[in-house]
Amino acid sequence: MSASRPVYSTELGRLCPGCGKAVAACACKKSGAPLGDGQVRVRRETGGRGGKTVTTVRGLPLAESPLQQLAKQLKAACGTGGTCKDGVVEVQGDHVERVLAWLTQHGYKPKKAGG
Repeated sequence: MSASRPVYSTELGRLCPGCGKAVAACACKKSGAPLGDGQVRVRRETGGRGGKTVTTVRGLPLAESPLQQLAKQLKAACGTGGTCKDGVVEVQGDHVERVLAWLTQHGYKPKKAGG
């Protein structure tokens, strides 16, 4: 059995599961290593979203801050809302073709994933 590690401290708040430091002072997320595997995949998903459709983009080789900026530009290009979390850009609605075209125009080589 492995040693347990606390996830919350009354002094520090939430703790990072990787390094054990406070989330605000986490050394893991500041490593600078880009998220994703470099193969950009665009997919339409509805599961776990109350029947709502979202277009997801995974595998972008960008760190968190540039990924947030790209998500903002992508949402503006589609004229809709969305979010960026855990290295995945989510755009509200079925915009797979528009997202593929936008990413191709901006130098990425996206693939359509899923059905």
